[in-house]
Amino acid sequence: MRIGIFGGTFDPIHNGHLTVAEYVRTEMALDQVLFIPAGRPWFKEGQTVTNARRRLEMTRLAVADNLHFAVSDMEVRRDGPTYTSDTLTELRGDMGERAEFYLILGIDALNELHRWRRPCDVLDLAAVVGVTRPGAETVDRAALDSIREGASGEVVIVDGPLIDISAADIRRRMSEGLSVQGIIPQAVEDYARRHVLYGPKE
Repeated sequence: MRIGIFGGTFDPIHNGHLTVAEYVRTEMALDQVLFIPAGRPWFKEGQTVTNARRRLEMTRLAVADNLHFAVSDMEVRRDGPTYTSDTLTELRGDMGERAEFYLILGIDALNELHRWRRPCDVLDLAAVVGVTRPGAETVDRAALDSIREGASGEVVIVDGPLIDISAADIRRRMSEGLSVQGIIPQAVEDYARRHVLYGPKE
């Protein structure tokens, strides 16, 4: 089984995430894309991040209509900072060798892979798929090759759909009472507004 692994803070999950996941699923002939909201993302230590359970629930709402999408709460349940190497190791233990993992990353995240915890393990446990997007289209091959010789050649690059949606901008718009219609799924917007996650009460 070919499984795409799509991690992120998802604060909130938006239509850009969903479009990229479906695009990569079809381009790479994946059987499923597994969304994994980060519990405590290490790269956002010191920043304000919405409660993990809330982000998990929004992700579940967002993917509910796509039979090829699923959500895991494994990082939300895990104590301490969230590391992809730990997640992939746990998934391999759960699913065994029958599963082929494809880690979906934006080019900006891909170019930081050398700074991650145990990046060699990440490359060993999953095929890495880098997805271009507006403003993030150039792969830093020297940074990848600093992980190990030839690492840049192991990565698959997919020219993603030209969608430029920012979760930070969504949070700002909601805090200012502006429309986010067409940017995030309606169920996610309804949930965020009901729980006053990003803006004033209506």
